Amino acid sequence: MSDYLVKALAYDDKVRAYAIRSTEMVSEAQKRHGTWPTASAALGRALTATTMMGATLKNDNKLTVKIEGGGPIGVLIIDANAHGEARGYVSNPHVHFDLNAEGKLDVKRAVGTEGFLSVVKDLGMKEMFTGQVPIVSGELGEDFTYYYVASEQVPSSVGVGVLVNPDNSILAAGGFMIQLLPGAEEEIITFLEKRLQQIPPVSKMIEQEMPPEEILYAILEKENVKILDKKPISFKCNCSKERIANAIIGLGKDEIKAMIEEDGEAETVCHFCNQKHHFTKKELEELYEQSK
Repeated sequence: MSDYLVKALAYDDKVRAYAIRSTEMVSEAQKRHGTWPTASAALGRALTATTMMGATLKNDNKLTVKIEGGGPIGVLIIDANAHGEARGYVSNPHVHFDLNAEGKLDVKRAVGTEGFLSVVKDLGMKEMFTGQVPIVSGELGEDFTYYYVASEQVPSSVGVGVLVNPDNSILAAGGFMIQLLPGAEEEIITFLEKRLQQIPPVSKMIEQEMPPEEILYAILEKENVKILDKKPISFKCNCSKERIANAIIGLGKDEIKAMIEEDGEAETVCHFCNQKHHFTKKELEELYEQSK
């Protein structure tokens, strides 16, 4: 089964819902960054939740999520757009602990709880939309839930899960996001609150390879759900040698001249995808001429 996301409405359009299978996306991130299990779970949960956030956008709009909880994992940064594409990295990918009291990967300990979750949305306008909330859990699903409630005033429930194999590869990843829309009656709210307490943990649902549609049916009951859209998702970075070259030109001719004289070459590594871009002495000399 390939990764994809579904968007739906429920209860006479009073509830908006998303569900996602992100196993291949998280696996790609794990391979690129060489993350250890607890770091993989944290990065995977953040990628999964941010991809669902990106699905709420339109056209070519995009957003960036920054999670800085003060834990040993350092900073998590995730980019996502409205087309189901996301990329991300963690400052310290080599973090792993023993399982927590619930027998799960200790994401809270890795992320920390002394810091903030920040969201910057590029909606194609002059000013960026920026929201920031304190980390309330460190488990990340609860933190994205709190962001929507506190920063965007949208009552929401976000559930994300990542399962890691003994060899550090990704077994399964996915999640859901349920949001109440204006006009949702009290009985709908009460029903959803009870339902979210009754359903299996999201990690159990993705371990059973439940498709995104089935996850929504399990939460909202199938007869109430109207699927609106289904789209593939992927880990995708927009870095390129051309972009890096333009950045080098932007450094100015003196800086480029120093690269040529001191090292005779240059190499950069993209934070988001770990891709290396190498420039020979000849290529740097061409960039030097362009910078003039």
